[in-house]
Amino acid sequence: MLRLSILDQSPVANGIDARTAVKQTVELAEMAEQLGYHRFWVSEHHDAKRVAGSTPEVLLAHIGGRTKKIRIGSGGVMLPHYSPYKVAENFKMLEALYPNRVDLGIGRAAGGNPIATMALQGSSARKRDAYPDQIEELKGYFTGLSKDHHYYGITATPIVDTMPQLWVLGSSGGSAQIAAEKGTAFTFAHFINGDGGEEVVRAYRKQFRPSSFYGEPEASVAIHLICADKDEEANRRAASLDLSLLMLQKGQRSLEIPTIEAAESYPYNAADLVQVRENRKRMIVGGPNKVKAEVESLAKRYGTNEVMIITITHDYNHRVRSFELLAELFQLVESKG
Repeated sequence: MLRLSILDQSPVANGIDARTAVKQTVELAEMAEQLGYHRFWVSEHHDAKRVAGSTPEVLLAHIGGRTKKIRIGSGGVMLPHYSPYKVAENFKMLEALYPNRVDLGIGRAAGGNPIATMALQGSSARKRDAYPDQIEELKGYFTGLSKDHHYYGITATPIVDTMPQLWVLGSSGGSAQIAAEKGTAFTFAHFINGDGGEEVVRAYRKQFRPSSFYGEPEASVAIHLICADKDEEANRRAASLDLSLLMLQKGQRSLEIPTIEAAESYPYNAADLVQVRENRKRMIVGGPNKVKAEVESLAKRYGTNEVMIITITHDYNHRVRSFELLAELFQLVESKG
């Protein structure tokens, strides 16, 4: 049975503020549980006006209290910014509050501009190649540090008898290789890189080494998706995302999610239109029949039984409707029952 999950970035649409965007994320988490989605993850971005999610640990603590069964997690914590010890304590606390419901998804992207990265890391800036060692240290705070580790003997608290699921998130073969070597689950960010993900996930499975977290490889794929009652309406609603991604690629990181009307009236040049078409490789957009077929095809190509959905529209109600249609298409409530 195909499982569907949600990754929400708390998008700030033109005309609303960040407080409203965060409130909408919480409402979506409650709705996702009722509709039968498997997981609800929140993201980490910094110095970004278009998305409000900057501290997934804090937001998850609230979402966990507003839900009962759905798995909640980070998509993800940008580990190079932080001490693995503190990340372990944050997620051990979440696991103490919501046992057997917590996912610790980690990544190594900056999640913001270089100045924001410097502000986050301060004088403790880490080299990019330290990431695998950070993951190993992070694992040790859940399963026990090796005796030759320089922090051997300390304990990440609270001490609980369960631990989060550990996921490495990435859009390249490098992240997949790290996930395989460390014995973690892996999510390929098709919504970031629309090319080559199937081969990356196959390599992850082939190279996987069992760990205390997983005896076998576990992979999922994350993609932008907008579903509406008809193909034409879905494409119209996706115009906001088209323009938003284009603006990001042009270096305009601070812009809010534009209205459909703004996207339709934008003076795209030939190069812009090529880029918009290229970005559509990272999306599934359409009416119910088209979306169902493409989601099933995507899962089959990746050899996974879980697809994670990122839905960004200007109108919050369009996001809600997209998730509702998807849940109906795949009979999520019935499959959970």
